[in-house]
Amino acid sequence: MRVGVNIINFGPGARPEALLSWARIAESLGYHSLWTSDHVAVTPDVGRMFPEPFYDPYALLALLAGQTERVQLGTTVIVLPYRHPVLMARLGANIDQLSGGRFIFGVGVGNFEREFASLGVPHNRRGAIGDEYLEVVRRLWTEESVTLDGRFVQLDEVAGIATQQRPRPPIWVGGSSDGALRRAVLQGDAWHPVSFTMSSLRESGLPRLAAMASAHGRPVPTLCPRIRLNLTDEPIRGDDRLAGAGSLSQIREDLAALVELGAEHVVLDWYTFRVADSAEHERGWRALALLAEQALDLEHETLR
Repeated sequence: MRVGVNIINFGPGARPEALLSWARIAESLGYHSLWTSDHVAVTPDVGRMFPEPFYDPYALLALLAGQTERVQLGTTVIVLPYRHPVLMARLGANIDQLSGGRFIFGVGVGNFEREFASLGVPHNRRGAIGDEYLEVVRRLWTEESVTLDGRFVQLDEVAGIATQQRPRPPIWVGGSSDGALRRAVLQGDAWHPVSFTMSSLRESGLPRLAAMASAHGRPVPTLCPRIRLNLTDEPIRGDDRLAGAGSLSQIREDLAALVELGAEHVVLDWYTFRVADSAEHERGWRALALLAEQALDLEHETLR
């Protein structure tokens, strides 16, 4: 199982030199991927959890492409309705080319109503918009020319956009709604759930995903989750403990359980919805180092 690191690209601690340090430290420790998140309009509802400064994920990944050599570079997640799909296809393809084929396209449809309103995008149609936009991106990455008279997009012989990877970068679909699971099954390579308990993933999330795949006659997408990296001195008790939160032993158990469930790639997320997390770099780096030393054999993609 591969293990990646989500870089907090917002908040008072999100200084360019700190973001680069996260990337370099994670790569030097042997982690397999770097990730970053997406917002465009920081309205009050967004800003309470994801305050300015907020670095655009494409801009940050372009920077990291030139400052790293080995790690994959992904989005967790691009909010599909926020950008025209031709623009998203070009940005993703360019990062894939500039990085030598290291881009992973993680996507979702968002939920902050005031942000949608600020961008002139109907919040109540975000699922349908996201589905069509993702279809356009996929087609632009795999076809020589795309013509489409869709509900939200009209294209007339737009040339396909070359990526470094063949046939295209992997697509990870986030979200746990029925619409998100359907999107993962029909258009994704992997399902990318976040903020879950191990019991909910095992007893609800994965069975629902399998049922959705069966209903559409499609293979079950690969499990590639994002979990909280909230390392505590003492174990966290209770059935509501999120995967990745707790003592080193609990986190090791969560990772082992994810391996048993077939996870191929796991993203560790330092952000626990405390804005102060964005500035606690040294504590985060120590947690990454501790996991690499005592829980993960990153070179061989196994657990210690």
